[in-house]
Amino acid sequence: MSPTRQTRSAKQEEPADGPPVRGSIGFGQAVALYVGAVLGAGVLVLPGQAASMAGPASLLSWLFMGLLGLPLAMTFAALATRYPDAGGVATYATRAFGRTAGGLAGWWYFVAGSIGQTIVPLTGGYYVATALHVDQSYAFLVAAVILALAIGANLAGLRLSGRVQLGLAGGVALLLLAAVLTALPHAEASEFTDFAPHGMTGVGQAAVALFFAFAGWEAVAHLSGEFRDVRRDLTRATVTTVVVVVVLYLGVSFAVVSTGTYGDPELDRIAVGRVLGAGLGFSATVTAAVLATLISLGTTNAFIASVSRLGYALGRDGWLPAPVGRVNARGVPVAGVLIVGGIGAAGLLLGHLGDWGTEDIVGIPSSLVLVTYLIGTAAGTRLLKGRARVHAVTALTLTALVAPFASAYIFVPVIVAVVALIYRWATVRTGRENASETTE
Repeated sequence: MSPTRQTRSAKQEEPADGPPVRGSIGFGQAVALYVGAVLGAGVLVLPGQAASMAGPASLLSWLFMGLLGLPLAMTFAALATRYPDAGGVATYATRAFGRTAGGLAGWWYFVAGSIGQTIVPLTGGYYVATALHVDQSYAFLVAAVILALAIGANLAGLRLSGRVQLGLAGGVALLLLAAVLTALPHAEASEFTDFAPHGMTGVGQAAVALFFAFAGWEAVAHLSGEFRDVRRDLTRATVTTVVVVVVLYLGVSFAVVSTGTYGDPELDRIAVGRVLGAGLGFSATVTAAVLATLISLGTTNAFIASVSRLGYALGRDGWLPAPVGRVNARGVPVAGVLIVGGIGAAGLLLGHLGDWGTEDIVGIPSSLVLVTYLIGTAAGTRLLKGRARVHAVTALTLTALVAPFASAYIFVPVIVAVVALIYRWATVRTGRENASETTE
């Protein structure tokens, strides 16, 4: 990157630099990537867990998060259309608040997205291990296979990755829709009698847990520079995805609550599979395993594509090592893909050695996504105008309402910020020392 380009003002309106590749994402692939990013493995475990936390009132938590999803999605779509860059939220924060804010936002989301590639494949691994009637320790092996497949798809190039995602997202949506429809004949009004057994505290705690299920609205923003027509396709894909995701999430949570398929950890983890299995006559564990494998692979695939592009931008802008900020001849940020996948694999190894489950890890990426959304929507309030700015203000307000319930994890973004600032300081200092030696 030239010195002139490096010192370009963050307030300029032209798009920032992105991977030098020809646009390959159309409307269909955009919807598939979005659905795959948002409709994650959490849909298999969170309906039961949220119901156990808040009772039937967990539907209010799902509704709140669904309503939050619309302004969030529209805010990030507007920002991505105006500033199509691989940095995504880091780019928006830089333009709104300066380079340090942008670097921290990038680190927060990069770490969250990378750790998520431990949680998502492991969720699928749990279900497959249960279906095969083997010890849960084998879930880590299954998770490693899912992670490897997603890494391979991304290394093969985004076009292949997008086509794979299209098939996965469609299959998952149909399976979840089947779960909703087959549960309707078994719904019981009596299941809603004690609507809020834990009061609004339970509803708020469930909303925090569900934040991880709705993370992903910003993911495709990192790929905006690779759309064939970002202004035409991104907003349409966003609105379509919001409708699909909210309908499916609310439908699945209603199916779990109305049939009383929740109440203890073992049941919560396979609640959706149990509902679908009861309606179609399939084995609940086999059904859950099929769902979990499809969703985990699709979500991992989408997030590796997204987060590796963010890594490219951070490497390009000096917040990660320079090799991360490079792409190969096909436009693939190979180092970024391998780093994201490597962090996910390291998490699986540590989880296996330490006997940690997804429930022990999920608070880390959830808290990081939350602060990322806060800074991203705050940037939107400064950079956007008109209706788009209204969306940003609404999203910032609703996200701030959720934030106090995540106070137990406030140390996580603080630690990541400290590490990021130390790395940046060391890099700048080394650069100055090298420049001084060259001058001498």
